[in-house]
Amino acid sequence: MTTLDELVVVTGMTGAGRGTAAKVLEKLGHYVIDNLPPGLLVQAVQTIQASGDIDKLTVVVDARSRGFFGGLVEALEELRDIGVNCKILYLEASDEVLVRRQEAARRPHPLSHEGRLMDGFDRERELLRRIRGRADIVVDTTNLNVHQLGQRVHAAFVDEDTGGMRASVMSFGFKYGIPIDADMVADLRFLPNPFWVDELRPLSGLDQSVSEYVLSQPRAEEFLEQYEKLVALLTGGYLNEDKHFLTIAIGCTGGRHRSVAMSEAFAERLRAQGVRTLVVHRDLGRE
Repeated sequence: MTTLDELVVVTGMTGAGRGTAAKVLEKLGHYVIDNLPPGLLVQAVQTIQASGDIDKLTVVVDARSRGFFGGLVEALEELRDIGVNCKILYLEASDEVLVRRQEAARRPHPLSHEGRLMDGFDRERELLRRIRGRADIVVDTTNLNVHQLGQRVHAAFVDEDTGGMRASVMSFGFKYGIPIDADMVADLRFLPNPFWVDELRPLSGLDQSVSEYVLSQPRAEEFLEQYEKLVALLTGGYLNEDKHFLTIAIGCTGGRHRSVAMSEAFAERLRAQGVRTLVVHRDLGRE
C-alpha cells in the first residue's frame, strides 16, 4: 500500500465556494471526491492508497451529509493515527453574503428543513464548529470573487511537496470589515492618506506615484522591517506545527491607496526571503 502525498478535506459553509476550491485542486492534480459521507472517508483513502494510481486526493465533505457529518473529526483522527497527513481547508462567508448567494442559486439550504434559509445556516455553523477549530487554512470568501478565491487556494497548495512557507498578503479597507481569516492584521491608518492629495485621489496603490508617496512617509520603512521580522519569527513555529500557509492582512480606510501600495511592497520583501507570496487586493475598485 502506498502513502498519499497529499490529502485535502474541503469543507465549510454552503455557498462559501467549496466547488471553486475543489476545481482549483483538481487542476493541481488532485483526484476529487465530492460529498463523501465522513464514515466512508477512511475506507476511501485506504482504497485509493491500495490502488497506487493516485498521489493527491481532495475530499469535499459538507452539510449535505447531514447526520453523518458528526463523524468527520473522528475519521480525521483515525487517518492521522494510521499515518495519513491531512490538510483541512475551511471556507466561510458572512451570513448576508451566504443568503444572497443561495437565493441567487435558487436552491434551498440542505439543513433548512423547509424553514428559513437563515435557520439552515445557523444549524450548519453549529454543525461545523468543531471542524473549523481544527482547520489548517480558513478562507473568508465574503469579499472575494471566484478568481480571487482560486488564487488563494492555488497559492496554498501549489508545490506543496517542496515544503517551506507560503503567504497571502491581502490589502483591505476597514470600512468594509476586517478579514476574519487573517493570521496577522496591520493597520496603516497612521500614515498620511493619499486620498487627500488631489492628483493622487483617482489613482490606486498600484500606481507608481501613489506607491512612492506611501513608502516615502516617515515610519513606512520601519513598518516593513518590523513586519518582516515578525513573519520570520512566526515561520519557524508554523512549519514546526506543519502549517505552511500564512495570511497577512494590511488595511487602510478604503483599501485603495495605502494598503495596496504597502501590500505590494511587503510581498516583494517576502519573495526576496524565498517565501512564495500571493497578493490579493480585496477591496480595490469598490469605491
